[in-house]
Formats: sequence, C-alpha cells, structure tokens
Amino acid sequence: MEKHIQTTADHWIKLLVLSLVMIIQVVHGSENITITLLESAVSKGAVCLDGSPPAYFYDKGYGEGADNWVVYLEGGGWCANTDFCREWISTKSTFKREKKMQFRHILAPEQTINPDFYNWNRVFVAYCDGSSFMGDVEEAILSGGSAGGMATIYHCDGFRTLIPGATRYKCIADSGIFTPADKKDLIGYEKRVHRFDKLIAFHGTDKFLPKSCTSKMNVNLCHFPENVVRDIQTPLFIIESSYDSFQIYTGLDPGLPYNETTWYGCGNDLDFCTCPQIQSMKEFRAEFLKTLQAIAKSSSIGMFVHSCHIHGHFLNFHGWDPSPLLQNKTIAKVIGDWYFDRSFFQVIDTQDVDPKNCWKSIYQKN
Repeated sequence: MEKHIQTTADHWIKLLVLSLVMIIQVVHGSENITITLLESAVSKGAVCLDGSPPAYFYDKGYGEGADNWVVYLEGGGWCANTDFCREWISTKSTFKREKKMQFRHILAPEQTINPDFYNWNRVFVAYCDGSSFMGDVEEAILSGGSAGGMATIYHCDGFRTLIPGATRYKCIADSGIFTPADKKDLIGYEKRVHRFDKLIAFHGTDKFLPKSCTSKMNVNLCHFPENVVRDIQTPLFIIESSYDSFQIYTGLDPGLPYNETTWYGCGNDLDFCTCPQIQSMKEFRAEFLKTLQAIAKSSSIGMFVHSCHIHGHFLNFHGWDPSPLLQNKTIAKVIGDWYFDRSFFQVIDTQDVDPKNCWKSIYQKN
C-alpha cells in the first residue's frame, strides 16, 4: 500500500482527461451510468490506495452540449495513517464499489431538473486516494463536493491547462472550505491540528500545494482553501453552509469523530441537540462566517452561503432544486446564471438563524 500511496494526483488526472476525450461510444441519458475503470493507468502507477485502477462514470453529451463538460470530483474525507487508510479504502476501492450509479442534480440528464447542463458530457470521478486527488472542448466545469470540493480549488487552474481549447471554463467548489486549524478559540482545535498534520505527513501532499501560498506562509495552512483561493485565476464559485454538518460533528467534538455519547444523536436530528451543543454550533458558525467573508473580499469569486444544516449539495436531495434559497433563488438557478454570465452572485446569509428552522422554511417554500 505504501508504494501506491506515492501516486501523484497530477498524473492521475491527466490520464483521466485523456481517457475521457477519447470516449465516443456512450449512450446519453441513461438512468444508470456504468462505471469505467482506467486499467491502462495501473502500469503507470496512477492507482487507488489499494492498487485498484482509477474510475469514473460518464454520460455522453449531445446536441448543443456535445462539446461541453461537467467534471465532478467525489468527496469522502481523508485518511492519514496506514491502518485507517486500509479501512477507508475498503469502501472506496474501485474493485468493490457499485458498478452503476444514477446521475442527479448538476449531473442529471433531465432538462426539467438540470436545464443548463442536462445535455453536456457529465463525468463523476470516483475518489479513492484519500488525499483530495492531489482534446478540443468548447466549455467545461470542474466541480466537486467535500474533499472533492477542496480538490476542485487545488486543481482549478491546473485542470485548465489540460483543456486549452475551452472558450469558457469555470470551477464550482461544493462544501470544500474548511475551518482553519489556527482557530485556537474554537472547540476541537487540537484535534483539527493533529488531523491535518497527519494527513500532510502521511500523503506528502505539501509538494502539490500552490507555491503562491507556500512561499508566503506555513505549508500546513496552505491546505486550507481560504489561503489559496485568492491566487486562483480561473472563475470560481463556492457553495457552503455556515452550519456545515460534517465540520461540526468531526471538528467540535474533542473526542473521536461521531462520538455516540456527544454528537451522534445531534448530528442525525437537531431536535436531539443539547443547548450547549447548539451554542457550540453557533460559535463555529461565527468563526466560519469570518473565513467566508474574508474570501468574499475578492469580487471575482461567486458565493452562495446559506444557514441550513448540511454538508454537500450536488448529491443531496435538497441541494440543487429545491434547495436553500438566497434572494429567492435556488442553487441551480444561481449556478446556471453565473456560469453563462447572465448574472453574478455573491451572497452570504449572516442573519441570526436557528439551524432547526432552516429546513422547515425550505419545505414550506417548495
């Protein structure tokens, strides 16, 4: 396994892009998309943690969308030591994962659900390295959620060089911004520091980070996208919840992630949260909003930051259309308008909101 872990993310992604560009015999509009394994990548060392080949799901574009691409990078957290990586890859190995999947939301083939991108070439890239993934194309989108959202930010400019013929190329990071480890006053500080120190040491990810960041600050801090986004040249859109559920459960609990005695019940149902837990969530939100507002100082970065209790949107039932509303617009509407330059959108909900009430308002409006 140690040998496989040394695989470079850039090599992996270049092989993926070359493979996608050459595909010509895939039927569009399939309800269940079949997995494609990149067997040829194995001999080049571009493999998953367990040596299984990288993989993706692909639905061919047609009509006016035939030359346009949406590439979505799957999320799934990280692993930072051999034992945990063995456990992590047991559910991520491309040898074991489901061979078919249904495309939804920004990948959906139905025009009623996905009016702007339904007939594009749509790709879902399987995540299997545990470290955020360190031809002529007219239009393209690189997107991803959670660890894939962070990967989208890291690789946004680099991916652009692989599609030099694209006349329009933009990136969308879904739940890819994480609270920096240097927030010492926030509960869980020591655990966050320990987690990312282990991640960096185990995967050697520091050498893949942008020099524009590492030349200015501690390399560990460059793993946090807020310190990278200001140097990105490609148009970027960020979708976040200020009550990010994953960060709350795994970051605020000073014990083990998803500790059943503290945050497990609260994480599944906010009605089970204690008053101290709700207060901790509000303190997290206040710090996270500072991070997001600092990013918003760049007038070129689009943002949709709401206050519903969720992590990840594009694969979530209420994360596209319907979705949380800002200025009476859904995420689907905002993304379509931003990508096609119909209108810019940078809105952060800073109102004092009870996270328990957000989803109730969504159900009422939709």
